[in-house]
Amino acid sequence: MVINTNVHAQVSANNLRKSQYLLGNSLKRLSSGSKIVNPSDDAAGLAVVSRIDAKTQRLVAARNNVANAVSFTQTQDGYLTNIQGALNRMSELSILAQDVTKSDSDRTLYNEEFSQLASYITTTSQSDFNGVSLFTSNTLNVTIDSEGNTMDMEGINLATTDYTAAIGSNINTTTAAATALENVKTAINQLTEDRARIGAYQSRLRLTDEQLTVSRENLTAASSVIKDVDVAQESTDYSKFQILTQSGTAMLAQANQMPQSVLRLIQ
Repeated sequence: MVINTNVHAQVSANNLRKSQYLLGNSLKRLSSGSKIVNPSDDAAGLAVVSRIDAKTQRLVAARNNVANAVSFTQTQDGYLTNIQGALNRMSELSILAQDVTKSDSDRTLYNEEFSQLASYITTTSQSDFNGVSLFTSNTLNVTIDSEGNTMDMEGINLATTDYTAAIGSNINTTTAAATALENVKTAINQLTEDRARIGAYQSRLRLTDEQLTVSRENLTAASSVIKDVDVAQESTDYSKFQILTQSGTAMLAQANQMPQSVLRLIQ
């Protein structure tokens, strides 16, 4: 029996430190909701989660881009719907102006409305969406995934000859009205093609939006498996470490009392 070195107390103290360390980690996990409180808890898992979380954020950003692109095309189509109404009326006026029972004075009145509708189309062609022209020949590149890949949306250009010929027409005479009718019919045909193209873009963008949503959900689930704490299991571990800490404290107290037994030998 020795007095200077209490081996049992050292062992008990070491075990107590381990229990306190594990108890502290368990408390951190329960309070944060994460299994990875420190990089040392799961170094590889932390690296994987960091990449997944970064990709998830990029997916959210790409989804926002897609949603804005959908709004852009919806705005385009809204204007084109009104333009189609204007062109339909212009074609009707062109027919009315060819009525042989109408005088040139009557055709001048018809032409007044025809010109106003043409001016409306010209004004509409200059509209923009958040500073971006709605009707231009420029192709728009929409980001559709977390890697920066894009889909090309060909611009809807109202400055092409198919439109400008109709806009620049008049129906002051029967001959001019006949020419105007052909020009307006050409513009209507082009408009239907443009609206069909917008519809195709919207269909793809909506599918892309759904895919981005699913991808985000899957990545979030994968990240959760790695980093989110299982509260039920961790609560069980916390109770165990708490008991071990309390027990270790009690046993350390007992181990510190053991050298006193030496006194019985020298009394």
